[in-house]
Amino acid sequence: MSATTESNPEEQRFLSFPTSCAAPVPPPEEPVRVVPLAVAGVLAIALTAYVWASHGPKSGVLLLLGLGLGLALFHSRFGFTSAWRQLVAVGNGAGVRAHSLLLGTAATLIALIVSTGSGLFGSVPKATAGPIGLALFTGAILFAIGMQLGGSCASGTLFAVGSGQSTIVFTLFGFIAGSVVYTAAFPVFDGWPSVPGVLLSDHVGWFGSWAITIAALAVIVLATRFVQKRRTPPPVDVVPTASGFARVLRGSWPILVGAVVLGVLAGAVFLVSGGIWGVTFAFALWGAKFLQLLGLHPENWEFWRTASNAKSLAGSVWTDKTTLTNVGIILGAAVAASLAGAWKLHSTIPWRTAVAAVLGGVLMGIGARLAGGCNIGAYLGGVSTGSLHGWLWGLFALGGTWIGLKLRPLFGLGNPAPTDSVC
Repeated sequence: MSATTESNPEEQRFLSFPTSCAAPVPPPEEPVRVVPLAVAGVLAIALTAYVWASHGPKSGVLLLLGLGLGLALFHSRFGFTSAWRQLVAVGNGAGVRAHSLLLGTAATLIALIVSTGSGLFGSVPKATAGPIGLALFTGAILFAIGMQLGGSCASGTLFAVGSGQSTIVFTLFGFIAGSVVYTAAFPVFDGWPSVPGVLLSDHVGWFGSWAITIAALAVIVLATRFVQKRRTPPPVDVVPTASGFARVLRGSWPILVGAVVLGVLAGAVFLVSGGIWGVTFAFALWGAKFLQLLGLHPENWEFWRTASNAKSLAGSVWTDKTTLTNVGIILGAAVAASLAGAWKLHSTIPWRTAVAAVLGGVLMGIGARLAGGCNIGAYLGGVSTGSLHGWLWGLFALGGTWIGLKLRPLFGLGNPAPTDSVC
């Protein structure tokens, strides 16, 4: 997924200064894809009505928030995979600076929610610190390698599938398979050396935690600008866009707008559910549910015998927070892509690309469960709540990105180069 930049001078100064040349002018968007739009719209309305009526307003609102996340992710083409690839390969930090805005927005809202004890539908918002140890470090590295091979991150996989990108269906399959592998082999992965996590608010209060987080994000912005100034990379590629008011519905949005909207929606998920926005637990749950349909018994595995996991597996998927937001993202992205005229299936996929997609998904599935989360649950969730494990996840994921870039050519996948016109 490519993060896009626009011709607005202020945004260019913040996101992509300097680059080796000017970004190309975005072409106009194609006509609305009526059939995919109708199908996605009907499914979104019908599913929301069913979930709301059968499982209550909390589940219904979470599904609606997922739809909003899907719209924002697609319209802004907000990517984690491409942003880290562009930074490591050629020094373009535009996407990572947009991440900082997303993280800062979510951190601000979450600090307000927790410090005031706010919560909807009876939820009690609570921040927790993830453990720090070998599983976190290994999981982050594996996940980042998987991102670069599979072509997308956790959230990117969902909105890419929703927008009709056939290759990423292989990535999603691998993601679910890797999650099942982890849950089946849970005794092997459990108990790796670790120390208790660190939550900044436990030591400096919520205002102090927020201030430290914002200061650290500001340092990242300055550091990526310094790197970019030294390397003068190609600009980030652009995608077709509508103009005027139509751009609100048909995209593409400036990536800074997408960052703020996504940060607000991440805060809203926290307010409604009482916990951070997550993605990858649903993949393990979907895999287990599918095995049960085949007559197998994953409920006997140690992973699914813990109290909370057993409750999730025994219940309806429509009461699982990550399932609700994940399905919402897929449908929201399908609506957005159809409006933008970008929804299309690809019938020809090179075999090496398909292999890389499946392998990348498997690595992400195992890595996410090892680390206790992905680029959303561990990185965004950890940083925005002031948990040290989120920062460490990001650091080790950068190392994994470097490894992933070295592996991409083995599967016929290219990397940005300084001589490219865009990255």
